[in-house]
Amino acid sequence: MIKRTIVLFFILSLTACAELQQVVNQLPQDSSVLSNTDIATGLRQALDLGIDKQVSKLTQKDGFFKNELVKILLPEELQKVDKALRKIGLSSLADDGLKILNRAAEDAVKEATPIFVNAVKGITFNDAKNILLGEDNAATLYLNSRTETDLYNKFKPVIQQSFSKVGADKIWTNLITKYNAIPLTNNVNPNLTDYVTGEALKGVYTMIALEEKEIRNKVSSRTTDLLRKVFALQD
Repeated sequence: MIKRTIVLFFILSLTACAELQQVVNQLPQDSSVLSNTDIATGLRQALDLGIDKQVSKLTQKDGFFKNELVKILLPEELQKVDKALRKIGLSSLADDGLKILNRAAEDAVKEATPIFVNAVKGITFNDAKNILLGEDNAATLYLNSRTETDLYNKFKPVIQQSFSKVGADKIWTNLITKYNAIPLTNNVNPNLTDYVTGEALKGVYTMIALEEKEIRNKVSSRTTDLLRKVFALQD
């Protein structure tokens, strides 16, 4: 009796799993719900919204500097510089140096939108399905994998130019020279252009991920009919 019960349970479990898998497989392709094109378009809308709403904020004055999520702090190597200069009464110089790093990032992010737009246009239905059924940051990770190199190459010369434009190169040279002149300190000479470029990239993806999470988890953030329909599939 026990053996027959186990066999029956096993058969029912297999049947249930097969039916469930059939439903899952059919859901995205069911034209009565949404077409493949609709799903891909809906994901593009979500990413476009994140780019327009969040990345554009970073291009404004204080977009980085007054946003605690992405504010660029000093690299570890320079944190001791900051502390040492403040101790000897050079706090304003240290503050100027920190602000300039963030201003350079704000300038650089203006170059991001065309690169993102091209990446979003390339989303296929299979990409969209994987993103839709993925984690809260799946779309952001998709963008990251397809834009990071291009963005880095765009950001770096803009940041270098921004440093020159506002005199950052002179300010940081002065700041680091004063620190290196302090007795009993080890000399530092960090590559600030590379550092700020990397931090600017992190900031961009952080803000896109923030908007993606909002759209996934809050119906009120789905501002078009298509967004509501597409993301209803993941709810």
